Amino acid sequence: MTDHHEFETRAIHAGQAPDPLTGAVVPPIYQVSTYKQDGVGGARGGHDYARSINPTRTALEECIADLEGGHRGFAFASGMAAADTLLRTICQPGDHVIIPDDAYGGTYRLYKRILERWGVDHTPVSQLDADAVAAAIQPGRTVALWIETPTNPLLNVADIAALSAIAKAQGVLTIVDNTFASPYLQQPLLLGADVVTHSSTKYLGGHSDVVGGLVVVTDADLAERVYFHQNAMGAIAGPFDAWLVLRGIKTLAVRMERHCDNAEQIVAFLLAHPDVLEVRYPGLESHPGYEIAARQMRRFGGMISFRVRGGEARALEICDRTQIFTLAESLGGVESLIEHPGAMTHASVAGSQLEVPSDLVRLSVGIENVDDLVADIRRAMS
Repeated sequence: MTDHHEFETRAIHAGQAPDPLTGAVVPPIYQVSTYKQDGVGGARGGHDYARSINPTRTALEECIADLEGGHRGFAFASGMAAADTLLRTICQPGDHVIIPDDAYGGTYRLYKRILERWGVDHTPVSQLDADAVAAAIQPGRTVALWIETPTNPLLNVADIAALSAIAKAQGVLTIVDNTFASPYLQQPLLLGADVVTHSSTKYLGGHSDVVGGLVVVTDADLAERVYFHQNAMGAIAGPFDAWLVLRGIKTLAVRMERHCDNAEQIVAFLLAHPDVLEVRYPGLESHPGYEIAARQMRRFGGMISFRVRGGEARALEICDRTQIFTLAESLGGVESLIEHPGAMTHASVAGSQLEVPSDLVRLSVGIENVDDLVADIRRAMS
């Protein structure tokens, strides 16, 4: 698509031209493992084996590269497969990576329990403090700065442009996990980052029916290296999964608007509730990252975290009592979810520097009627 087309148009058409054979307006699901060759080495359009290339996956990869403003995209079997492949592309034993001190639990587990065993060190640093990030860079060893913004589940906001400039000055690659914002709300590559990752399970898929991951890079040489590792390691997105994510992306813009609308009204309810000790949402002017979020995000998203009077027992009780908000891990689907991060998605960081408060509740606000959602939370907290 050309630059003058808006996001909503590109989400529907980028990488998704009508099928030249039938005219189908939706990319077909190429459920195939291999392709007929026209003579030895005569692969049609490079299609030789589906681990290496699949037309449905290619459509998704071209679409996400367009939406993020990158050079090339890559689709994987999960968000963690995407992260693992990327990190093994850029790291070798003896290297060092800086991560947030409130990173997603699965990301921390990847660094702590797997990459550390292979000689890749990491340092958790508050990415709200640019000076601390700069001080954590080890010249000659640090190869990447891993940013998550907004973070999961504390919803801290990092200044992508400022941190990317610090990293670039030291020859360090900047990687941004853009899962919570989605490319509709935030485009890190346009702010100076080198790589974007997504769990496409979340807002991009949007319907809680697919698991996937994405990587988008700006540099052609890095793209070739990522492709080599994607093919060699094999954690690719299957054609049906790629098709489901493409289908979700078509409605991403309208869904994100509704997620944001609903979240803002639930935040207003929580702020007025006497048993809520703290509400964490980047759209609040009291949020320490509000000005940065307002500068680098279109809107503030559908994720809310809040702390409650009564400690962990009360938080668990609220999670158990909702009826519309489903007690479940993950996020970003059309249905609203509630969870207790300390015992669920972030159990892997218990006892570490990244441990989250035990009285914290996280909401993934869906696109249901907002009056029903507020009433559900009110009942659960009564």
